Amino acid sequence: ALRLAGGRSRCEGRVEVEQAGAWGTVCDDAWDLADANVVCRQLRCGWAVRIHGGAAFGRGSGPILRDEVGCEGHEEHLWDCPAAPEHDCSHKEDAGVVCSEHQEWRLSGGQDGCAGRVEVFFRGTWSTVCDSTWYKLEASVLCRTLGCGEPLRQLSFGHTLPGRMLYQCESQQPSLAHCQWTYNKSAPCHQSRAAGVVCNGT
Repeated sequence: ALRLAGGRSRCEGRVEVEQAGAWGTVCDDAWDLADANVVCRQLRCGWAVRIHGGAAFGRGSGPILRDEVGCEGHEEHLWDCPAAPEHDCSHKEDAGVVCSEHQEWRLSGGQDGCAGRVEVFFRGTWSTVCDSTWYKLEASVLCRTLGCGEPLRQLSFGHTLPGRMLYQCESQQPSLAHCQWTYNKSAPCHQSRAAGVVCNGT
């Protein structure tokens, strides 16, 4: 089995592999995009948009199960790739990845990170969010996810980034990725503005 741990979604984090009933980590020696792409595809998380070494998602525990991983990028599973039989690593070298299906958010252009235009990092690029279905609930989910409290007021901006995301939440969710979302579908975003919000926290 394979999983990503320590990230903000199941498609981001420290690479962990299960072997003989124990979870362990992968060393960052020779860790590259080809290796990370195999991990993302195996987890149905798209492709790799960033790779991390040096335990960027925190140090794992247990055995270090892979070192000098040498995937070509087309393999179906991480364990189909060649790797060194012995490792010379510690957990401060745990490898990590951000896959394209991971979503992270920021508010840009405001006085601090709790106000501004809503932007989402998805599939390797930053996009704006259409305000056609952006209401108090969606704003509340975002403000809470960012640790910024609750929304005070809505703002509207122009779309100046290449991609557009649309969110529709039915209830309070842990993040916007748990709501319904569509990416780069032009009809629902037609004549929309880019959503913005001022949250009451800083």
